[in-house]
Amino acid sequence: MSISAKLIFLCGKMAAGKSTLATDLAQRENAVLLVQDEFLDYLFPGEITDVPGFIKYSSRLRNALGPHVCALLSKGISVVLDFPANTIAQRAWFRELFERANAEHELHFVDASDALCKRQLKERSKDLPAGTPWTTDAEFEAITVYFEPPSEDERFHVVRHEADGLNTTSVRGSRTVRR
Repeated sequence: MSISAKLIFLCGKMAAGKSTLATDLAQRENAVLLVQDEFLDYLFPGEITDVPGFIKYSSRLRNALGPHVCALLSKGISVVLDFPANTIAQRAWFRELFERANAEHELHFVDASDALCKRQLKERSKDLPAGTPWTTDAEFEAITVYFEPPSEDERFHVVRHEADGLNTTSVRGSRTVRR
């Protein structure tokens, strides 16, 4: 009898609602939730202030955690990775993990407009100190230029969530479920 585990990961613009969805998915799937931002804040406090710094430290984190994620999946433990899968290159890492562990996968794509993301970014940042990184419209624009929605050519099992700020519609293949 084979052990079935699933790697669940997320794609969407900054402040689209990926972390909230990741928490919900981990609870629903009874999965381990690993949150990149929490690891980076703890391991490298104050050191990530620009895109090159983010790339440097997030790469180190992925290299360190990859074998552990594969071990969990291989033991039948599902994992939700709240790490960005926002570019083709980033998604290649997730593919390596689930293929190495011979696990199932789901890529949850939170499809939200720039306007909604900026409103949510402003809301979540309102109580942070001035100058906190990753909180302004300009930073949103600088990060969003790199965003690449998943394509059919990548052959992922995509669950699409259309966000309008009030509701999320989940689309699996031809089935749509309103939550």
